[in-house]
This record gives sequence, structure tokens and C-alpha cells, in this order.
Amino acid sequence: MKVVILQPSYIPWRGYFHQIVLADIFVFYDDVKYDKNGWRNRNRIKTPSGSQWLTIPVLTARLEQDQIPINQIKIDSSKNWAKKHWNALTTSYRKAPFFQKIAPLLEQAYSSQPELLSEFTIPLTIQLAHRLGIEKTQFIQSSSLAGITGKKTDRLISILKRLGATEYISGPAAKDYLEEEKFLSNGIQLKYMVYDYPEYPQLYPPFDPNLSILDLLFMTGPEAIKYIIPK
Repeated sequence: MKVVILQPSYIPWRGYFHQIVLADIFVFYDDVKYDKNGWRNRNRIKTPSGSQWLTIPVLTARLEQDQIPINQIKIDSSKNWAKKHWNALTTSYRKAPFFQKIAPLLEQAYSSQPELLSEFTIPLTIQLAHRLGIEKTQFIQSSSLAGITGKKTDRLISILKRLGATEYISGPAAKDYLEEEKFLSNGIQLKYMVYDYPEYPQLYPPFDPNLSILDLLFMTGPEAIKYIIPK
């Protein structure tokens, strides 16, 4: 049983979806502390003038003191952010080959007006995974698992054991802090991702490999998965 545990992110890059397709169970790690300058509420798209951040505004007044978990972060609905993001995507990608095919999914998402950040990012990520043709992966949220204990590596292992995992697939950056011996002692094989992806046709050269998955979907449509897992 292969398991991936990742914090939910906003329209994440293709490496995130690579981990999804490799997993039997993908866990949105939504009950850990929100990282204010991470990828939970922002990502990058390509525009004629270069890459541009799309950032979902959140209510962060309590963050400095409480560091509340991701699944309790509220969107600041006063900023009209959804319309701005949709306008930015339309302006930048309306000439992309598959923009019109993906547009209905995104229009529906941006009109949903959820209160919580994770209520927007998690369903959208699952919908985008399905659009990529990823159908066999089971999605769950860590907040739905009662009785999970420990911190850092111990907490990950608690989740993995609950799910019956035999293999944990992690991003390479985690090498700096995972206690690798604990996976082995619990009968769980630890594997790290290697991100090495081919270029794909892209608007506004030069090529930028670190954009939201939307860039790949708009440009390659049903062929997108081949640029994540080449056959």
C-alpha cells in the first residue's frame, strides 16, 4: 500500500500530481499548522510579462499567536479574489489550445465561494487530478482520522500505520528532517521523489518548469499526464 501525505495546496505544480498518481491513498495533511508563506494559498501562472503569483487572501490576524491548522484558515471574501484570478487566467491563457476545455471546471470552482481555504483547494485538486485521468487514487484528509498521535515523523508514521501503508512516498526536501530509521523499524519503506520532467509547449517563452498544473493542462489537454509520467 503506497501512501503520500501532503499539505493541501492551491492549483499545485505537476510534481504534486505525480505523487498523487503514484499513491494508492493520498492524504491531504490538513490538520497541521498553516505556513503563511508556503503554497497553501498561492501558485504561479505564466503571463506575457513573465510569471505571476495568484494568491488567495486569507484572514491571518490570529496566525502570529495561534498558528491555527490549515483546515481552519478562512478566506478573506472581501477581496473579490476569485474574479481577479479567473480574469488573470482568461487574459493569459485564452489562446492556449485547451483553455476552453478546462474553463467550465474552473468557472464552477471560482463561483463556489467557500468559507475555508481547504474547502476550495482540496476539491479543486481532486477535480484536476480526475481531469488528468487519475482515477484509482483514494483521497482522504488527515483531519478525518481520529486518534492520530505524535509529532513530526512520529505523526506521519501514526497515519501510515492506520492506513496499512507499506511504502511512504515523500518529496526530496523532506530528507532534511525525516527520521528515516523510524520508517524502517515500523516496516514501512521510504522512497523519495525525483522530479525530472520533459518540457512541453508553453506560451510566452522561455520555458518555465515551475508553474501551476493549469499551465500544463491548458497547453496539452488530454496529453498532460504524459508530461508527468512519460511512457
